Amino acid sequence: MARATGVCADAPCITVSFRQGRCRGSTLRHPGFLLLLLLALACPSPDGDSAIAGDTPTWRTNVAPVVMQRCAGCHTEGAIGPFPLDSYASAAPMAAAMAGAVESGSMPPWGAQTTSECEPRFGWKDDLSLSEEEKAMLRAWADAGAPEGDEADAVEVPESVDLTLVGANQRLAPKVGFAASGNRDQYTCFVMDPELTTPRWLTGVQVEAGNEAVVHHALVFADESGSAAALANADGYYDCPANEGLGGSLVAAWAPGAVPNETPENSGMAVAAGARIVMQIHYHPTGEAADADITSLDLRWVDEEPEHAAVLALVGNADSEAGGLLAGPNDDAGVEFRIPAGAADHTEEMAIPIDSGRRTYQVYMAGTHMHYVGTDMRVWVDHKRPTDVEPESECLVQTPAWDFDWQRGYTYDAPLADVPQVRNGDTLRMLCRYNNTLTNPGVQRALSDAGRSEPEDVYLGETTLDEMCLAVLGIVYE
Repeated sequence: MARATGVCADAPCITVSFRQGRCRGSTLRHPGFLLLLLLALACPSPDGDSAIAGDTPTWRTNVAPVVMQRCAGCHTEGAIGPFPLDSYASAAPMAAAMAGAVESGSMPPWGAQTTSECEPRFGWKDDLSLSEEEKAMLRAWADAGAPEGDEADAVEVPESVDLTLVGANQRLAPKVGFAASGNRDQYTCFVMDPELTTPRWLTGVQVEAGNEAVVHHALVFADESGSAAALANADGYYDCPANEGLGGSLVAAWAPGAVPNETPENSGMAVAAGARIVMQIHYHPTGEAADADITSLDLRWVDEEPEHAAVLALVGNADSEAGGLLAGPNDDAGVEFRIPAGAADHTEEMAIPIDSGRRTYQVYMAGTHMHYVGTDMRVWVDHKRPTDVEPESECLVQTPAWDFDWQRGYTYDAPLADVPQVRNGDTLRMLCRYNNTLTNPGVQRALSDAGRSEPEDVYLGETTLDEMCLAVLGIVYE
C-alpha cells in the first residue's frame, strides 16, 4: 500500500486502506459479541406481558422501531450478525444483553462521536447511534421483562433503508465462487474488467453479498497499473491480506447494511480506460463448510466529465518530521513513529500543510484509519483564514473508541455548499492514540495472529503488527 503524507497541488494523494459499513460481526473473536452472548445466557427469559405498567416500554410500541432500524440490518437470520433480532421472539431473550451493549457503546457499530475535543458542525447521515433516551428505553424494557405489548398499540415500524443503487448501469461479478473455510479471517481480491475503452466517471457503487453468513466487508479499488491483474490466478482472484498487491485508488467500501457509495451531485471519480476493478472481500468463516460466495458489484458510470471531481483521499502516515510528524512522547532517535511495547497511552500527532493552489476542497465525508493497537483518533483542520462559520480550528471527526472491525466513513448530513472546506494554507491535523499492552484486546488479537505472546515496539507499516494514522476524506473540487 502506498503511503499518503499530504494533499498534492494537482489532486489529492490517494492510498488504499479503509473500511466502512453499518456493522461488524465476529461470532468467534469480537469481545462485544461474546459479551452479548454471555449476557443472554446469564439473563432469565422475559416475563411476557404480565402486569405491564402504563409507561413501560413494549416491543410493539417502543422497541421494534429502534431495533429494526438500527440492528436488523446485520442481525437477521443467515446474516453476519451472530443472532437475529428482527422479531419479538428472537429479540426478547436478548433484551438485557442489548441494553448492556448500547450502554457500553459496543453496539450499534458507530465510531464517530461528539466529545469535549471534537464537536463537528453537522450531524451524520444514516447515523446508527442511539440517543440517551433510546438507551434508557431499552434498559427499562429489559428490566420490565421485555413485554411484547398489545397488537392494538403497535406503531408503524419504519421501512428498511433502500440499499439499491439507483441508476446502476453495470454489474460485475467474479468468474467463480469462493468457498471460505476454517475459522480464521480470509482476505481475497477479485479482479474484474469493466471493459473501459475510454475514460469514465464513477458516481455510485454498491456491493451485493452472495453468502451473507461469511462476507464481512468489501473494499473496491480502481487499478490502472495492472498490478492486481498480474497477481490473479486463472479464476481471477488472489490472496491479499494487509492489502497486498493493491496499487489502485479506493473508490468504495461496504459492509452488511451499508447504503450505496455515492458521490455528491454533479461529481464523480475518474477511472482511466483499461483499468480493472478490484474487490477485496474480508471473509469471516464460521468454522463450518460454507456455500461458495459470489458477491457482485453494481456500478453507475457517466461518460461525460462531471462538474466536480470526487476522490477518497487518505492523508497522513507521516514517518518523518519533513512529512508532518510531530515530536511526541517516547521518541528516542529524534522525531519518529514508534509505539513502545508496554506503552498504554502513546500518541502520534501529525500536521499536514495543504497545498491546493487556487482549489477549495469540500469535505463531504470523514473517517479514520488505524490498526489493532489504536484506541482513539481525532482529525481537525486549522484554517489559515477563518470565517464566520468556520472557526480557526475545526474538528472533522473523532472515533474515541476505535475498533478495527468497525471502520466506516461518516458523511455529513448537510448540503455540499455547507460542508467543511479546506483551502490553500490550511493545515490538516490528526492525533492518534495507542495502547500497546495486553490490556488492549486488539493487541492480543494481533499477537495471536502473528504467533507471538508479548507486545513489541510497533512502527508505521502495513502488516498486522504495524500501525497507521490516516485521515480518510471524501472530497470534491473543481
